[in-house]
Amino acid sequence: MGVLPGIVLCLFLGSSATYALENGLARTPPMGWLAWERFRCITDCKAEPKNCISENLFLSMATRLHDDGWKELGYTRVNIDDCWPLHDRDTEGKLVADPERFPHGIAWLADQVHAMELQLGIYGDYGTKTCGGYPGTMGHLRKDAETFAEWGIDSYKLDGCNANISLMDEGYSEAGKALNQTGRSILYSCSWPDYQRGNGLPVDYKNIAAHCNLWRNFDDIQDSWDSVTSIIDYYGDPKNFASFGVVHGPGQWNDPDMLLIGDFSLSYEQSKAQFAFWCLFSAPLFMSNDLRDISPDAVAILKNKKLIAVNQDALGLMPRRVWQKKGGIELWYKDLSDGAKAVILWNRSNGGVALSLEFSFEEIGFNSDITCKVEDLYAISAVAPTKHTSSYNQYVNPSGGVAVLRLTPVMNDAMPRAPVHIVV
Repeated sequence: MGVLPGIVLCLFLGSSATYALENGLARTPPMGWLAWERFRCITDCKAEPKNCISENLFLSMATRLHDDGWKELGYTRVNIDDCWPLHDRDTEGKLVADPERFPHGIAWLADQVHAMELQLGIYGDYGTKTCGGYPGTMGHLRKDAETFAEWGIDSYKLDGCNANISLMDEGYSEAGKALNQTGRSILYSCSWPDYQRGNGLPVDYKNIAAHCNLWRNFDDIQDSWDSVTSIIDYYGDPKNFASFGVVHGPGQWNDPDMLLIGDFSLSYEQSKAQFAFWCLFSAPLFMSNDLRDISPDAVAILKNKKLIAVNQDALGLMPRRVWQKKGGIELWYKDLSDGAKAVILWNRSNGGVALSLEFSFEEIGFNSDITCKVEDLYAISAVAPTKHTSSYNQYVNPSGGVAVLRLTPVMNDAMPRAPVHIVV
């Protein structure tokens, strides 16, 4: 297996050796909108003209990103998922967008999206067919890469249905090389580790990080709180963190899947929790909702500038779960590039009352006697940070509620300590 042009091995201070796909893309986690969770594979445009997978849907979402202030916050990518092409390739072996649903073609759609200063992503599958039964890229890796470059595509999500999983190490890297060889900068999103994990195969995250800008590594998210918590728990497991947390950073991101905020299942508190965790994860922020019909509360969560700043922090680190205690309460934190810490207090209990949760500054890597300015990142109004020494406590709502804090030292003795993992 060859090495992609431009791949370098980097040693960053304060982190482990990082094997990076250096195509210059995704230096911070990408942000935007992705069709799948909300619109799935709806292809009957007569029955559902507003919701079917079509150029109209993607133009509508691009327009909302452009006109409603999303673009200025970093939500710049509009991503097509499965079910966009015809069921057969043309006589030259090229994929063809369904002409009834995409009458102007994908290149035209890309031009429209680019005119709004946004980027267009597209979907493929490493196997013989996509998960929805459309043509896969097996045997057509180079042809598809060249086609997408000709169309002006900016990102490529490569799924792994109907594929020989034992060939993925080679196949996904070959697909990445084919993208690079087109000469167009195309963000590369892989599903490779998720299929290996799901089939009990070892996952070489250093190799994956050398070929992909981002990668899915756990179950597809569903529109349910249980699905969200299962992903958070997977990312919080120290064994899992040890395998993929060390390769996570600029240009190479673990992807816990789409944001559900604005859809059907999550409560207000749970919506706040998902966004908070995804921001601390330094995860790609891909909304999958209907931006034409979204509540003010959902918009406020997704446009939280302080949390977006945590997500886009230059260090790009993942958080660690410090402790879990009986009753369903947890403490998480991550380091930020300015020496501050981002902290989540999480109340998973269903007792119906808010709980007062407390942590010591030493538990999140500060010296025990340090004084910090503490800012609540979900404060409804602009509240000045308050000073605290040694510890902090806050009431947190039940049934998935979070307090999300930024702690900034006001002294110069914030020497980091080794992270702590405690299960009580």
